[in-house]
Amino acid sequence: MFLLRGWRWLVDKATAKARNLLINVLAAGPIPRHVAFVMDGNRRYARMNHKAVRQGHADGFIALRKMLDACFRLNVKCVSAYAFSIENFKRSEDEVSALMALAEEKLAELCSHGDLLEQYGVRVNVVGDKSLLPESLQKAVKKAEDMTRQNNNAIFNLCMPYTSRHEMTKAVETSIQKSISSGKEEITEEDIYSQLMTSLGGSPPLDILIRTSGVKRLSDYMLWQSCQDTQLQFSTTYWPKFGLLDLIPVILDYQRKIWAQRLSV
Repeated sequence: MFLLRGWRWLVDKATAKARNLLINVLAAGPIPRHVAFVMDGNRRYARMNHKAVRQGHADGFIALRKMLDACFRLNVKCVSAYAFSIENFKRSEDEVSALMALAEEKLAELCSHGDLLEQYGVRVNVVGDKSLLPESLQKAVKKAEDMTRQNNNAIFNLCMPYTSRHEMTKAVETSIQKSISSGKEEITEEDIYSQLMTSLGGSPPLDILIRTSGVKRLSDYMLWQSCQDTQLQFSTTYWPKFGLLDLIPVILDYQRKIWAQRLSV
């Protein structure tokens, strides 16, 4: 038993060392400012592994934590994650309730003293129609946002409950109201962009959008933000299994394109 534990310790140490080396090599090249994830495949992963759906979502949060760590170690300034669509409220009451409880639990865990967000100085923005969330989760959201409001090294946008149509509708409505109150006769693209939830939260332009599980659609996620100069990447890996080895080809592809653009100037 002692030898087995010693062997596992050596393997874990070697794995961590290799992981750190990979991250350091990647960090030497151009790094995207903003990476967004559509965390797809939790339920299919659960069914494939004979797990309860809730456990599939719980494993998805573990994957999110690992991906946040990898991105912030790479000096990505903003990470956005599509955790729950407004349309997801149409799912079964049991699944929605389980997801809300899980989100509350994991949000508190992420923001606990000495945890990942504090380690990297990350500001939390919960992006979406927060009025639709249960009262207890709304309180947890406010606490997380207030606790991290002074952090300015990086941003984490937890998008729930969110759809791009809702975000753009609210941005247009606010732009119209501001235009009427100021007497401005024209509403520009910049006016609307400035009122998007991600813009209000200080997020930089979106460089990469990654969707897992092999599905190739955006599902009403960051449609405005991804309409120009955003690289769309689709992975066949289910989200709970998505890790650094899945992220590396995406970052390398981004770096290759950036270098090609620089050489063509």
